[in-house]
Amino acid sequence: MSQLRLELLTEAHLDDVEQLLGDPEVLRFTRLPDPAVPGYALEWYGRYQAARQKGTAETFAAVAPDGTFLGVALAPHIDAEAREMELGYMVAAAARGQGVGSEMLRQLTSWAFTEGGAMRASLLIDVANVPSQRVAVRAGYTLEGVLRSSYFKQGLRSDVQVWSRLPSDG
Repeated sequence: MSQLRLELLTEAHLDDVEQLLGDPEVLRFTRLPDPAVPGYALEWYGRYQAARQKGTAETFAAVAPDGTFLGVALAPHIDAEAREMELGYMVAAAARGQGVGSEMLRQLTSWAFTEGGAMRASLLIDVANVPSQRVAVRAGYTLEGVLRSSYFKQGLRSDVQVWSRLPSDG
């Protein structure tokens, strides 16, 4: 779906974000608490707003031409000095399987390299999250390896894959 656009996430998107944070697939493969407590979307948004002001994180809503919310594309960690960004994406359930995740990541990566000045973009993907791995491949990312037992959530540890893309990758 090449027609989607990324726009800065605002309070106007919070009802859609709240629904996204209730999606078991999103909660399973993200750093978000499971379950997300009521009102968590506003707290999460507030943290990203504060980080936006400092230049250490950014978040966008992915929106279809008709205004339909498709998901969130984000840079949860921006290191301006090193010119590196960790990127991520959460696709709304109704938009999955339509190329939305790949297009979100392509646009987010383009933003990271052009407007963000990044010289390296990276993704951390749970080894069990095969659909997200396919998104990374379609968006031109390279699998670098696996960080064993590096992600801890709710008493469980899991392995994550490290994927990267450089501006020179084309």
